[in-house]
Amino acid sequence: MRESILDTIGSPLVRVASPEGATVAAKVEAFNPGGSAKDRPAREMIAAAERAGEIEPGDRLVEPTSGNTGIGLAVAAAARGYDLTIVMPASKSPERRELLRAYGADVELVEGNMESARDRADRLAETEGAVQMGQFENPANAAAHYRTTAEEILEQVEGREIDAFVAGVGTGGTITGTASRLREAFPEMEVVAVEPERNAVLKKELDTESGASGDDRPIGDDDYQGMGPGFVSELLDTDLLDAVETVALDDAEAEARRLAREEGILVGQSSGAASVAARRVADRIARPQLNCPEVPDELADLTGSDGEDGAASAELSSDGGVDDGYDDCPLVVTVYPDSGERYLSTGMFD
Repeated sequence: MRESILDTIGSPLVRVASPEGATVAAKVEAFNPGGSAKDRPAREMIAAAERAGEIEPGDRLVEPTSGNTGIGLAVAAAARGYDLTIVMPASKSPERRELLRAYGADVELVEGNMESARDRADRLAETEGAVQMGQFENPANAAAHYRTTAEEILEQVEGREIDAFVAGVGTGGTITGTASRLREAFPEMEVVAVEPERNAVLKKELDTESGASGDDRPIGDDDYQGMGPGFVSELLDTDLLDAVETVALDDAEAEARRLAREEGILVGQSSGAASVAARRVADRIARPQLNCPEVPDELADLTGSDGEDGAASAELSSDGGVDDGYDDCPLVVTVYPDSGERYLSTGMFD
């Protein structure tokens, strides 16, 4: 028996459609109690503030968010006994607002983008004495992914080497915390950030720093929910990044529809973008000459596949694992940050 809903945080690593000669696997974060990866930093930020004596149950918290961090905080605040005000751009989906209210949070909508939401949350903290968790600069955000997301991945890959880690960038907590820990285990692992094509702030900044000519696509607001805040977060460790992939919203939504209809995985826009980018990376590092098996024997046994349908299966090694052919197959790990249920009103699944 779990003592609290917060003790159920965690997600599976699931193999998804992959190019020949590579494996793409995704952390499906919709399995978390609040339905997204943001449950992890929400729990950790509140716990860190409690340890520091900055807050105690009964206090009021405030946070600007595009939705998922707010929902994660609403779950944690309800479980720990805090009042919560969420400041969110009015453009975000109605499902997010209703979820926040269902958990007992007060919701204040602002016109504009995340910068506008941050300004309003700052004012509320100053005038009403509410405590802001500060997801864009709070080290507990990245620490949560270092201690949980990455450790789960290391256990779930079952000894296989990770060749690349691909993740969308909002606060930067997921990619900074997870990649930092994974790099300790796999120093040669490539780290790839994902951001909106129409709002490629990070890509432009890195191109400028490197002296490259840069991308000529414009910077500005985009219609992604939960990715591409329009600025480079203080929390993001850009030194970890080897590359940045930009993904158009139409491509991300098309991939989200494909994942739902062909793989039974219901995810949102940022997950679709991460999936598109992860596939690009996998295509680039694939080794078709290895004839990588599509399914290890353990899964073939469960599904009843005997390999006659063209899906090669791996041979079990003497220690019960899969053979070197499977282990040598390039592995790309990505993160699907949230569930597609909170995007239904956007029409992306029509």
